[in-house]
Amino acid sequence: MQNLTTTLSACNASSIPYPVVFGANVLDLTATLVQNYTGAFDPETQSHSIAARNIDFCNVTVTYTHEGQNETINVETWLPIDKWNGRLQAVGGGGWVAGRFSISYLAMDDALGEGYVATTTDGGLGTAASPDPWALNSPGNVNLYALQNLASRSLNDQSFIAKDVTKSFYGHAAKYSYWNGCSQGGRQGFMLAQRYPEAYDGIMAGAPAINWNELFFNAAWAQVMMSMTNQFPTKCELDALTKAAVASCDLLDGVADDMVSDVDNCFFDPFSMVGSVRNCTSTGKAVTISEGAAVIANATWEGPRGPDGEFLWYGVDLASDLTGSDGSDGSPFQLAIATTTCNANGTCTGAPAGLGEAWLQLFVKKDPEWNYTLISSVEEYTRLLKSAIQEYESIIETADPDLSEYRKVGGKIMTFHGLADGIIPHKATDDYYRRVMDLDTNVDDFFRYFQVPGLGHCKGGPAREPPATFHALVDWVEKDVVPETLPVSFNDTAGTHYDRFLCPYPMKTRLISKDSDVTKAESYECAL
Repeated sequence: MQNLTTTLSACNASSIPYPVVFGANVLDLTATLVQNYTGAFDPETQSHSIAARNIDFCNVTVTYTHEGQNETINVETWLPIDKWNGRLQAVGGGGWVAGRFSISYLAMDDALGEGYVATTTDGGLGTAASPDPWALNSPGNVNLYALQNLASRSLNDQSFIAKDVTKSFYGHAAKYSYWNGCSQGGRQGFMLAQRYPEAYDGIMAGAPAINWNELFFNAAWAQVMMSMTNQFPTKCELDALTKAAVASCDLLDGVADDMVSDVDNCFFDPFSMVGSVRNCTSTGKAVTISEGAAVIANATWEGPRGPDGEFLWYGVDLASDLTGSDGSDGSPFQLAIATTTCNANGTCTGAPAGLGEAWLQLFVKKDPEWNYTLISSVEEYTRLLKSAIQEYESIIETADPDLSEYRKVGGKIMTFHGLADGIIPHKATDDYYRRVMDLDTNVDDFFRYFQVPGLGHCKGGPAREPPATFHALVDWVEKDVVPETLPVSFNDTAGTHYDRFLCPYPMKTRLISKDSDVTKAESYECAL
């Protein structure tokens, strides 16, 4: 790490010139000295992040607009006062948020704690968790400038602004710059690689929300099916079906570890459990699995299908959490796409996550008075999906497999995706990687993808995100150390600790011998 001491007086707006961004007009630049910083509050651990402690940094916030577009965009950049490592790290958003919210600040803590300049942008959308405040100029009229900023334009602006501010503050440019994001942040990363290949030297893009229309229609599919069939299964029923599916497929890889690793060979019939009785841990009562629960679970796993069974998009995996958590039981808040709420009388209704439903309401129908329960048939759902793809594909789809320009500039990409992701189907990332490989058979020279058994959406589930992914990307970019594997570790429900590693797709981690110690990494190999 470079040992650089920057005088406190450098954190002064008058000494930092406005950055120049083509097509943009900088409205303001503030510089605030932050001393003895303690990391942001982490809702997952219910405590303040330990990544950044007692750190002094300069928070430079640049406010700008694109003339005639009536927006105000903020790019926030944290510059370490002492011991800058000479690198810049931009962090992504999540859900409907471009950046500058809790997940972004936790990621900035991590970056700052390791000596990076850290930067995030709100894309001009503010910090609202939903698109309601900005999606429509008026009923029927989508705010396309705001959507374009979320999709792509603000991301390129951010790279120019953060690099310019960094150079002005320290007197020289960052030697390397990186993107780091998951979900929306993963989509943003791929958009940068596809449209702005010179923005970052390395991109870490986890569980990417690419194939935007298909993804968001799939996120609404379970709720649409509940509404159309008038079947609203309880959380206990869906959780019991998921538990049974995991149990039926756990041993496919030869290891009983409470996870499904061999997802390609995992098949489970939820209708085989109809009428069976299961204990409900959340209520302490027994629950009988209904046919409606099997219908909704099967539809969510299978994914959207047209009126004649036409494939529309991928469903989530059988190991995915279909019902999520609202945090009331002390567990981390977790979005899910098949959630219901039930009153004291046992009457249940759909509880949409606000992802696909919002896209349908505000961008496809363009009507804040409309909602997904008005979809009366699979034919109508299919028609809406195809119409949305036609209208928005060029703006936000982010699934162009041609990464040749990013390869030419020497960029490197790494992504991971949980095999228990209940929001974004990992099969979509599989599909994207295969399409990139169809165009470039040597894709693994610059782009590597790792499937993570047991991992939910970015975090959560029996497993956790591979901790060395970003560091492996840095070593790949700067030292040409190819990430052949990524180390992971986890505990099963019995508390048994496992050390293992992930293999780059399409290879999988395979047990070498049935007689091996399944808890040890050396008992595994990478194989097709």
